Order: sequence, then structure tokens, then C-alpha cells
Amino acid sequence: MQATREKSPPMRIALRKSRWIVLSCLVALAFAPAVRAQASAQPPNQASADAAGFTPDVQLLPAARRGMFELLNGDPDGALRIFERMRHDDPGSPLGYLLGADATWWKIYLTTGNLIDPDVFDVVSKATSPYDAGFQTLVEEAIHRAESRVHAKQDLARSLLDEGMAYGLLARFYGLRDNDLPTARAGKKMRALLLHALQLDPSLTDAYLGVGIYNYFVDTLPTIVKMLKFLIGLPGGSREVGLQQLELAANKADLVRGEAKFYLAKDFSRGNERQYARSLQLFHQLAAEYPGNPLWTLVEGSLEIRLGHREAGRGLYGQAVEKSATQNTDVGRALHTQAQQALSRLGS
Repeated sequence: MQATREKSPPMRIALRKSRWIVLSCLVALAFAPAVRAQASAQPPNQASADAAGFTPDVQLLPAARRGMFELLNGDPDGALRIFERMRHDDPGSPLGYLLGADATWWKIYLTTGNLIDPDVFDVVSKATSPYDAGFQTLVEEAIHRAESRVHAKQDLARSLLDEGMAYGLLARFYGLRDNDLPTARAGKKMRALLLHALQLDPSLTDAYLGVGIYNYFVDTLPTIVKMLKFLIGLPGGSREVGLQQLELAANKADLVRGEAKFYLAKDFSRGNERQYARSLQLFHQLAAEYPGNPLWTLVEGSLEIRLGHREAGRGLYGQAVEKSATQNTDVGRALHTQAQQALSRLGS
């Protein structure tokens, strides 16, 4: 929560939790619950996919995967360049805009968030960032292009998914900025789109990321859920199922596999779980798969300390300081500052 908000500590904690659960369920719905899709779903419209001048998302996936690797490997600017090329090569596709917005959201989070906090959202230290306008432009363009494809019934399931995921990113952005009503509105739109997408194609494995986040947080914050059920008709969830679905996404998802591993590790590190060893194992995997990203090393250090391994944590903080010192970008400098602060808090 921003330091400028003047609220009592109990009220601040309650509002922080309410914003977190809104964001968690809304972002979760951005990928929609594939496990509930009906077996009788119709396949995507292949005739439209063969229309002249039309490129379905599946042909852009190799470039999208390269960009997502760069993003999780600590180079969001490199990822943005790949996604920009995707937009240049196929300006009609929403995918390059969608993933560009995703990469920009990560830049906002990494430069304004408390990176060793178990929460991913509602940990920002600033009310705005230099990247806000760029994010909004990209996400709005993704929505516009996805809507156009949906109306034309082109690559219909993925087009619905793209549009829903774009509304999910919009919800994530509004949540970071502490705007609860726009978050809820984006989430309601997102939910309708993504349920439709999964009726058409229940094999979208990226969906397990969202439904896992949703199930977990709805079940672990029951008091807030009651309020949200009244306000926006929020369905119930299951902590156990949510963790299982996140684990499935971490193993089987396509574009969001690494992100799913990140969210699962964050859940295990929360105070209500305290499964620090499991969280640390996942961050070890992320550090091995994406060795260029100092974030994983920084979070590994915090988990070692929670496990009582103070010197191991100190060593990892030092590694994060060294890694980030060579990254002359806004994200690299923000990571460097946070690693230095974490190391300083340990004292001598």
C-alpha cells in the first residue's frame, strides 16, 4: 500500500488483503478454469484461420516463447523487442501486444514492488511509474485486435483467450494502483470471455495458472471472500485444488509455465503456508532455468534466511548484488537497490 494513504493499521491490513484477493481471482480468471470446460466443446473455426492475410496465434508461438524466456531471464527490454517484432510482422494479431503488456507489467512490478514480500500485488512503493502509459496503450491495442478477431471468428478460442488475458493484465495493473472498482469491472469482462474460450478449446494448458491462483486465494481469505461474493458474485475456491492446479501449470503450461512456478513458489512462502523448503526448491529451479535474472537469487536468499540459514542467505544476497550491478537498466538498478537493502538489513 502506498505510504501516502492515511489509514489505521487494522484498516490498512484489511484493505490490503481485499485488494490482493480481488487481484488474485481476477488475474486467475485471465486464463480461465480449463478443468471445467465441457467435453462437448466445439473446435476453433479452422476455415477462418485459413483466410487470406490471417496468421493464427499458433504460428507466432515460437517467437512468443523466446520473448517469455528473455522476460523471465531478467531482460524485459529484450522481451519487449521480440514482442515488438511480432507486432511488426503481424500487426493484426493481439499476441504481440498482449505479451508486450505482460512484459511492461513486470517492469512496473520490478521497479516499484517489494520483491521479497510473498505477495506479488499490492506491494508497490510508488503511486505511478514511467511505464504506465505504455502498458495501457499495449493492453488496449491487444483488446481491440482480439475483439476484431472474435467478431470475425478467426482463431476463435485463442482470440477469446487473448482478449480475456488482456483484461486480466488490466485488472493486475489497476490492482497495483489500488483501484478496486476498475479491477472488478475488468475481471467480470475477463471471466465471460475466458469461459467461452475454454468451451471452445479446453486444451489451453496456460489456463491452470489462473484457476490455481483463484482457487487458492478464495479459500485462504474466507472473510474477504464473503464481502466479494456479495459485491461481485464471486464463486468459492479450494486451497488444495489451487495448489495442485498451479503445480500442473508449472509443469505443463506453454507461455506461462515459468510464471506459474513463480506464483506457486510465492504461495508456498506465504505466512499461512510456511512451506519455505518447497518454495526454495522452486526458486532454485527458476534460477537454473533463467540464470540471468537476479530476482530468483534475491528471493532464494530470503527463503534461506526464513529456514534459519543466515549465512547461506547472506551469500545469495551478495550474489544478487553482484549480478544486478552489471545490469544498467531501470529494472537492474531497482533489483540492485533491493538486494543491497536486503543485505544491509542482515547487519554484520
